[in-house]
Amino acid sequence: MRKLIIIWISIISSSVFSQTTIESILNKYNDKSVPYIHTESLKNRAREALILDSREKKEFEVSHLRNAQYIGFEEFDNLVLEKLSSDLSADKNRLIVVYCSIGVRSEIIGKKLMKHGFTNVYNLYGGLFEWVNKGGSVFHKGIQTQKVHAYSKKWSRYLTKGIKIYE
Repeated sequence: MRKLIIIWISIISSSVFSQTTIESILNKYNDKSVPYIHTESLKNRAREALILDSREKKEFEVSHLRNAQYIGFEEFDNLVLEKLSSDLSADKNRLIVVYCSIGVRSEIIGKKLMKHGFTNVYNLYGGLFEWVNKGGSVFHKGIQTQKVHAYSKKWSRYLTKGIKIYE
């Protein structure tokens, strides 16, 4: 009987956890202080946007959005902020879109950018995973690829398209 109960609890808990959506994850971890931009809106405005990838270097090197600049997460510091400020000194109002795998790390970076005076900062809703899930293209060394760094087995469940890479 005990074995049956353990199996039943495992089935229930795995089904509850598998029903978690990107939206519920964003609601749990984000405070929405950085407004979202959705994939369709970014597709229409990508040419005018400065697109910043706030994932780790190994994730960025697998694939990223076209013309995205790597800024990192752990490495993101005042030097990166100063360089961005210097590059955009005449235009702190330029459209900036920050993304990561799902949209949690990018909100943290977006807050830092806003605190530093950037006024038109958006967090890509659902991050790179949602972008790929909605049919958006990703690139490796300028060439379109299907590979996407899935961050971890736990988070990879939210990436439903593409080829998952974990290294």
